[in-house]
Amino acid sequence: MRQAKKEIKDMAVLTGLLNTSHVGRLGTIGADGCPMIKPLNFAFTGQRLYFHTAMAGEKMEDIKRDPRVCFETDLPIALVKSRSEPCKAKYLFRSLIIKGKARIVEDRNEKLTALRLLMEKYQPEGGYGNFLEEKLRITGVVCIEIEEMTGKEDLGNGAVRERILKILEEKKKLPVVMEPE
Repeated sequence: MRQAKKEIKDMAVLTGLLNTSHVGRLGTIGADGCPMIKPLNFAFTGQRLYFHTAMAGEKMEDIKRDPRVCFETDLPIALVKSRSEPCKAKYLFRSLIIKGKARIVEDRNEKLTALRLLMEKYQPEGGYGNFLEEKLRITGVVCIEIEEMTGKEDLGNGAVRERILKILEEKKKLPVVMEPE
């Protein structure tokens, strides 16, 4: 990472980002060698990331051909306005990038575990019932075995940073718009 001061080294912050971010972006290598990016919902556990998908399609074909993938998610935190010049405006954020190998989940129990993780993340209040066998047969689940995870953040400096840390602690709705100091 070019700016080491922006690297997130705290694993709790990285896992927190994975557990609260709703959309991630999967990068695969297309049939023509061109990178492809697809937004998706995901769930994280341990050193694995899961998502569900159709059994056929570009993602699945790319993964079958070459399991190397990367994954990105981010949290837009704040826009700090500028009063005097455009370069004084700041966009504050946290983000992470994962490199790993994807595999199509074949084991029924692992598939159910992954789908439950997704439901617990996106509908934590429960009440969604059981997974129907006919739906399980037509639902693809992919596991990314994480090999490398790097995070980056810009939370500002001084008083702005203190305000941002308080906003994050209070779990306020993001992103916020802030006036300059």
